[in-house]
Amino acid sequence: MGGSLVVLTLWAWIALEFGLRIRDMSRGRGGSSRDRGTRSLIGLFFALAFGGALGFKFLLRDSRSWTLGGWHAAVGLTLMLLGLGLRCWAVLVLGRSFRLTVEVDADQVVVDRGPYRLIRHPSYTGLLLLTTGYGIVLGNWISVALLLALPAVTLIRRIAVEEAELSGVMGQPYLDYRTRTKRLLPGIW
Repeated sequence: MGGSLVVLTLWAWIALEFGLRIRDMSRGRGGSSRDRGTRSLIGLFFALAFGGALGFKFLLRDSRSWTLGGWHAAVGLTLMLLGLGLRCWAVLVLGRSFRLTVEVDADQVVVDRGPYRLIRHPSYTGLLLLTTGYGIVLGNWISVALLLALPAVTLIRRIAVEEAELSGVMGQPYLDYRTRTKRLLPGIW
């Protein structure tokens, strides 16, 4: 049953991302160059992370020195579900303003409700929970490291680009919001 839930969670995430992409395209969005190549970078690094993690899952299947204990499947699946839930919540709260590319409308206002009350980029926190959880499900430390580090590197770059754009368009209200909230982890960063 646990393996089926992991696969179902991954498919739900893929469906969410495709749905968001289709929505962006149907609204004439997604063609912005303001993301400075971060969308492509995210795609590349996520593919490398998942490919590498699955590769190490099979390479280390008989090794005890790199594997996690028997607890890993339940903990990993829980993180995956929390991550997917957080990403969905973030998308719902932003509504039409949520996009897969860096595009800010001139009349866009700061949203500071829901998960945005505590952190500025909850959808990225959700992605990191989801990918890290999947690494834990795979059952070895190298997969965990790949599925945390590679997505984190690209999302940190994306956050810098996104925040520069948001600050430029929204001005002082966004700068004030930045002083009240952290980027990814409440109270930490």
